[in-house]
Amino acid sequence: MPGVPPTRFVYLGPEGTFAEQALRTISMAKRASITPARSVPEALDAVRAGEADAALVPLENSIGGAVGITLDELASGDPLVITREVVLAVDFVLAARTGVPLDAVNTIAAHPQAATQCRGWLRAHAPTATVVEVLSNGAAAVGAATAEYDAAICAPIGAERHRLAVLAKDIADHPDAVTRFALVGRPGPPPAPTGHDVTSLAVYISHDRVGALLAVLTELAVRGIILTRIESRPTGERLGRYAFFLDCSGHVAEVRMGEALQGLRRVCADVRFLGSYPRAAGPAGTDGVAKDAAQRGAKGTVAKPVVNAPPGTSDVDFADSAAWLARVRAGDIS
Repeated sequence: MPGVPPTRFVYLGPEGTFAEQALRTISMAKRASITPARSVPEALDAVRAGEADAALVPLENSIGGAVGITLDELASGDPLVITREVVLAVDFVLAARTGVPLDAVNTIAAHPQAATQCRGWLRAHAPTATVVEVLSNGAAAVGAATAEYDAAICAPIGAERHRLAVLAKDIADHPDAVTRFALVGRPGPPPAPTGHDVTSLAVYISHDRVGALLAVLTELAVRGIILTRIESRPTGERLGRYAFFLDCSGHVAEVRMGEALQGLRRVCADVRFLGSYPRAAGPAGTDGVAKDAAQRGAKGTVAKPVVNAPPGTSDVDFADSAAWLARVRAGDIS
C-alpha cells in the first residue's frame, strides 16, 4: 500500500461509530470509497481478499485496554501490516430523536463499553433510566432515531448522521479517554521513517527455554529500544501457550531495530512483523495524525524522536562498531 494511495477503505461498522469518525480524519479517505464491515475479521479479510485496500480497526482503548479480536486476527491468517495509527478522543453524547428533559428518558441504548465508560454520569443524571445493551454505538443511534429507545449513548458522528438532538455532551466519566485505531493493509515497503515511529510485532516464545521472555526483552534493551506496550494473548493451542504483542520505539529501517529483529528471530519460536509507522502521540487532527505531530511536521521539517537513542545505539554508533569489527577480522587492530 505505501507509495500507492488506497482508494477503497473498509472500517469496523456500522455507520456512525467512532471507527468511521477516526477514518474520516484521514484526508485520503475523504476522496475514497468507504464501506463499513460487520466485524474486525470481516474488515481484515476484505483487505486480504483484495476487496479493499486498507481497513481501519480498533487496536486499544485507554480505559478498556487492548482489542483482543484485532490482535488475534493480525497474528493469524495471511500477513497484514499496520501503516499508520489514529488516536481519537472518545467523546460520548446522549442523544434523542427530539429534545426532551432528562427525567423523561426511560430507556437508553448503549454499547456495553459505552455504558461502562458513562456509568458515573448516568447514575448522577439519569438514575431511573434503563440502559439497554446494543451491538455498537451506531446501532444505539439508530435505535434512538427509530424511537425504539428514548435516547442513545453514541459518538457525535452518530448523532449527526441520524439527525438526533444532543441532550448532553462529554458524558464519559474519563474525559481524557482515547481509542487507538490501526490502518491495516497488505504487506509492502513500510512508510519512510520520521524519527517518531513505532514498530509492532507478534512474538512466540520458545516454551521449553528457561528465561524465554527475558531473552526477548534483552534483545530490545541492549539496543536501547523502548518497549512502549506488551500484551499477551492465548494462541488457542492449549493452556499456557501465548503470543506476545510488542510496540517498540523506532523503525525497521534503523540499524538498531533491524539488529533487534534479527535477535528476536534467533531466540523466538516465531516472529511476525506487524509494521513500522508514524506514532500518533495524541488525538488526531484532520489528517489522522496527532495534532502535536502535525505541528512538528509543518514547513517540511521532520519530526524529532520522542526519546533520543541512548548513547551507543544510534545508526552511526552501529556503523562505527561494524567497521571496527571488520578491521579486527582483517587483522587491523591499530
